[in-house]
Amino acid sequence: MSAADVIRILPHRHPVLLVDRVVEVVPGKSLTAVKAVSVNEPCYTDLAPGDPVDYPSTLLVESWCQAAVLLARWGEPDPAATTGAVVLFGAIADVGFHHPVTPGCVVRHEVRLLSAAGPTTVFGGRSVVDEQVVMTVGRVVTTSRAATELRA
Repeated sequence: MSAADVIRILPHRHPVLLVDRVVEVVPGKSLTAVKAVSVNEPCYTDLAPGDPVDYPSTLLVESWCQAAVLLARWGEPDPAATTGAVVLFGAIADVGFHHPVTPGCVVRHEVRLLSAAGPTTVFGGRSVVDEQVVMTVGRVVTTSRAATELRA
C-alpha cells in the first residue's frame, strides 16, 4: 500500500496523519505499518534544552489505531472515509508502554484482527522499534458507519 493509498483511506491530514506506509497486509487478518518519528513533529515545536524527547504515548496509540483503520478498510470497494464507511472507535483496553520512542525511531505497528461481527471489529497488537516492543495493545473495539449517515 502506497502513501497515496494511506491518504485515500484515512481522513487524517498533516499534522495528525501518523502512518507513513503499510509494509505488509494479510487481508482480514493482520497489517504492519510504519511511522517514522522526527524531531520536526509538532509535539516537539516548543521543546527547550533539557526537556524530555519521548514521543507522546497518546500519539503512539493514535498512530497504531490509524493502522487498525487501514486493516479494517482494506479491500473494501470504497475504502475512502469521505465517501465509504467511517471507522469509529468505541473502546481501548490493556495498553502497555514498555520503552520510550524518540526522534529518529521508526515504529512498526503490528495490528491483528481478533474478531469481527457485522460492522464491529476487535483488534490487538503491538508496536516495535528495532525489534524491541515499545507498546502492546490488548484490544481496540471499533464499528463502522456509512459516511452519509454521519453527515449533519
